[in-house]
Amino acid sequence: MRRNQKRIKRLVGILCMALLSIGLCACTKQQGTGEKQEITMVLDWTPNTNHTGFYVAQHLGYFEEAGLDVTIVQPPEDGAASMVASGQAQFGIDFQDYLVPVFTSEDEMPVEAVAAIIQHNTSGIISLKEDNIVSPRDMEGKRYATWDLPIEQAILEHVITTDGGDFNKVELIPEYVTDVPTALQQDIDAVWIYYAWDGISTKLAGLDTNIFYFKDIVPEFDYYSPVIIANTDFLESDEETARAFLEAVRKGYEYAIDHPEEAAEILCEEVPELNEEMVKESQLWLADQYQAEAETWGYIDPERWNAFYAWLYENGLSEEIPAGVGFTNDYLQ
Repeated sequence: MRRNQKRIKRLVGILCMALLSIGLCACTKQQGTGEKQEITMVLDWTPNTNHTGFYVAQHLGYFEEAGLDVTIVQPPEDGAASMVASGQAQFGIDFQDYLVPVFTSEDEMPVEAVAAIIQHNTSGIISLKEDNIVSPRDMEGKRYATWDLPIEQAILEHVITTDGGDFNKVELIPEYVTDVPTALQQDIDAVWIYYAWDGISTKLAGLDTNIFYFKDIVPEFDYYSPVIIANTDFLESDEETARAFLEAVRKGYEYAIDHPEEAAEILCEEVPELNEEMVKESQLWLADQYQAEAETWGYIDPERWNAFYAWLYENGLSEEIPAGVGFTNDYLQ
């Protein structure tokens, strides 16, 4: 009888252990299949090859692998920074020169740059070869399409003066150029462009052009354009998700670096309204620009970041933005 009681107790014990194991497995499985973290990412403009890494990460499942449900949206009229600052988006895209008001506002805006999409400033002045604008001083007497922005014109004046030219002799034409090849063949001699898109468009249009890059003339103008910005309240409250997002984005841009043609196909598949030839040529050019000589994609060089804002302050173009303010590399793997 006692032997049977012991046997029954042993069986009950085994059964309890089995039930406990099943319960633990079910609990673990439930935790492992939790809902994905929702993230909103706002662009700076209509989709283009600056954004390829995000679309690759979406298409190849890098976001999903990181437990993220990412929605990519177009920017509002007042730009991505306002949407990020308000908390409507956790991440966005902006440019270091356009972020000046964010970092000098009396009302502190919870925005910080967390990664560089392209390692160097690829913007410069493009013109037709027949106009013989091979350096900044050659813009004297030429018609330049200006956005009428103080920082824009100050940068242009500085490079022209540095090159021995007279900025006052440049004919400023207030015009926001959306079709560079057409503008250069009509009423404009010189346009400020980012080569990966508008420069490629002139190439595909069969135009012979000259271009000089601001970073090659004045070191302080090798600032970051564009960068990924984030809401700092979100960064502080959910560091793990922020790191996971940037890691997935990094993988997307590294794929675009190693496989530019395939990345171009993915971008066109995700955004079918884009011109395939334009995207492919742009992607091939940008493959060497995303990371350049940096040890890892996304790294922001503190010296270059600080140097640009110091130049603006020294030239009376902005209030002082202290060194180290406005960016961080802490969320990059």
